[in-house]
Amino acid sequence: MDGKYVVTERFDEGAIVRITLNRPEARNAQNRGMLVELGAAFEEAEADDRVRVVILAGAGPLFTAGHDLGSKADVAERTPGPQQHPTFTSHGATRVGAENRMLQEWHFYFQNTLRWRNLRKITIAEVQGTVYAAGLMLMWCCDLIVAADNAKFADVVGTRLGMCGIEYFAHPWEFGPRKTKELMLTGDSIDVDEAHRLGMVSKVFPAAELPEKTLAYARRIASLPTMAALLIKESVNQTMDNMGFYNGLQACFTLHQLNHAHWAEVRGDGVGRARPEDGVPDWRTAGPVLPAVRDDVKAEADN
Repeated sequence: MDGKYVVTERFDEGAIVRITLNRPEARNAQNRGMLVELGAAFEEAEADDRVRVVILAGAGPLFTAGHDLGSKADVAERTPGPQQHPTFTSHGATRVGAENRMLQEWHFYFQNTLRWRNLRKITIAEVQGTVYAAGLMLMWCCDLIVAADNAKFADVVGTRLGMCGIEYFAHPWEFGPRKTKELMLTGDSIDVDEAHRLGMVSKVFPAAELPEKTLAYARRIASLPTMAALLIKESVNQTMDNMGFYNGLQACFTLHQLNHAHWAEVRGDGVGRARPEDGVPDWRTAGPVLPAVRDDVKAEADN
């Protein structure tokens, strides 16, 4: 299926599907229409018994810049009228206060990501450029991550929005506990080579060759019998859940909502995130994200 924000391609008689986020002009920022279309595309691939591997990619220079925080499309989707997305009148949207935000984010930021993590197909994230914040969620819910040699990874919601992380908080599992604290407290990034050393990224390819190389990698994975592939995935996922992954996600989603409620009360505007007057830079004009360097302690504000 193709939608306004998502494009689907099929290869090898349907054995491999590539789902591409298609808002390059907005750096594939995740508005509600995109997330709903992405969910439908994943469900279609899951229902199709021909499909063995699903690739999740992003058009343009960035895989995805994270949540859409106020583009024209995002505002139109939220505003009552002919362009309002129907999910802004359902799924808790008619409730008030923290309940509204909690239910909306539970459905469209948390549970959808968790469903995609447990998709009954093998999934590969194909990423390039800087993967910010909620972009990490979409990448981490995939079974494997293939990255361009220009990729880097950062979560700046702590330093720019005053938040304790994103809704699907897999950071300690992907970065490790101390690296997570460092990256969240500084807003710094890691490059693709460090991500590969951490085991977060499986393969690194030249950016110009990324789609071709990812497809070749998917073909190798698709050659495995589907039952073996599914049980390998399930064995790893169940092991992680038994080690606390699932419960950790649930707990951190609750903390995320507490963080929103804090700022909504402090600011009194219901927005649920910090503003420059709270001691964070304006995310729209903030400087570049800096790399996490072993022997450099300069803060972002110093550059």
